[in-house]
Amino acid sequence: MHVSGTVAAIVAVVGIVVGGAGVAIGAIAWVRVRRLRDAQRSLVGGGRKDLVEFAVSLQARIDDLHKAVDEVASGLARVDRRVDDTVSNTAIVRYDAYEDTGGHQSGSLALLDASRTGIVLTAIQGRDYARIYLKEIDRGKPAVALSPEEQKAVERAMGR
Repeated sequence: MHVSGTVAAIVAVVGIVVGGAGVAIGAIAWVRVRRLRDAQRSLVGGGRKDLVEFAVSLQARIDDLHKAVDEVASGLARVDRRVDDTVSNTAIVRYDAYEDTGGHQSGSLALLDASRTGIVLTAIQGRDYARIYLKEIDRGKPAVALSPEEQKAVERAMGR
């Protein structure tokens, strides 16, 4: 098969044009890939090679954060338990224990924790004597009967 010079020239020109278009498309693709790699490096940073490695490192950091949050939550729960056991509810009720005294010299002091456990301290002042009473409260229940003033101090301490 014999091809004329004109046909060969046309085929050569078409080949050069197609080859040139291929080189141009390759150059454009190379520039775009390079821009994409530069953008990826600026996003990923730290010398990592690709987004998969970056995602794996992010997942590890997220796992570490979850562990830290769990530790903080358990520590906070311990603190909450300790705070619940502290004297956090207090109230004082002052009154005149006897009719012949004035100035509200007697008083009852309730010192309770969050579960209504604690003590009621009462000081009764007379003209020539003073008496002090201490009564235990366990979850709102007194070991011995409370006077109305002591009961009022307990209720005030618990915010009722």
